Amino acid sequence: MSTNIILTGDRPTGNLHIGHYVGSLRKRVELQNSGKYETFIMIADAQGLTDNAETPEKVRENVLNVALDYLAVGLDPKKSTIFIQSQIPELTELTFFYSNLVTVARLQRNPTVKTEIEQKEKFKNGVPVGFFTYPISQAADITAFNATVVPVGEDQLPMIEQTREIVHKFNSIYGETLVMPNAMVPENATEARLPGIDGNAKMGKSLNNAIYLSDDENTIAAKVKTMFTDPNHLRVEDPGNTTDNPVFIYLSVFAKPEHFSKFLPDYKNYAELAAHYERGGLGDVKVKKFLNEVLQETLRPIRERRQMFEKNPEYIMQMLKEGSAAARRVAAKTTDRVKRAMKLNYFE
Repeated sequence: MSTNIILTGDRPTGNLHIGHYVGSLRKRVELQNSGKYETFIMIADAQGLTDNAETPEKVRENVLNVALDYLAVGLDPKKSTIFIQSQIPELTELTFFYSNLVTVARLQRNPTVKTEIEQKEKFKNGVPVGFFTYPISQAADITAFNATVVPVGEDQLPMIEQTREIVHKFNSIYGETLVMPNAMVPENATEARLPGIDGNAKMGKSLNNAIYLSDDENTIAAKVKTMFTDPNHLRVEDPGNTTDNPVFIYLSVFAKPEHFSKFLPDYKNYAELAAHYERGGLGDVKVKKFLNEVLQETLRPIRERRQMFEKNPEYIMQMLKEGSAAARRVAAKTTDRVKRAMKLNYFE
């Protein structure tokens, strides 16, 4: 069994946006290409249904969209196992076994679950059991593939903590069976969670404030033009705030020295540009024009690769079918090990 195994993934509830790209996708490609890890990437459609049970067609359609986004950013089925969660029945089995090791009170205390329940308008009539037990399902996903490393944002750390508790409890009752995972958190807090283009701390489809990896050139330009900046920076000569300003936050993440030399040679780097804005004398129109050029340059190759793969949906489905079959073989071995430890191997 490899000692460096990564499990990561996304719920297919919409196209992936630049927040996903800087927060996780870019790092996944880097880790995949490093050759140091065996990588499993899951499209979590079953978890997507926990709050979309009445719109399964939305989840189904987005499985293909997420797979396209994965290939577009450079995830490679030859180097990573890309699979669909619902095609691995062993994950449901493990979730059921682990549910006996977690109390209702403990699930209620999980900060990630609490926050997400509060944010979801659709739960006014009650929280579905599937959504409530999401941390147990996630523990099944992680342990099924013997993951040692799980890349997550800060907000997901309570989920990994709960997985670690389940692993510890299982191993202490049934003997050393499951691998203990560790979280890998983004080093840069800004990259971990990009704000929306409207200044909202969260970026997403429901808030209509995201730039998507699949957006065309005109859409990106229009979105950048409407971006929230410093509301007190009314005239060019006014001093401006760069700290809570999405335009500058995006530039701090995306703008490289070569972008400055190519599109804005008056400045060597981000620090010089930000300093000028803060002391006054630099208008929002000029800064937004630069951000648009930076984003177009960054997203163009991603969009072009996506359009190329889009022409061959049969290839995408075959890749997902093969990835799911490979993932299932690994999950089946873990489930056999778990059932043996729990004395459920009656016919061996």
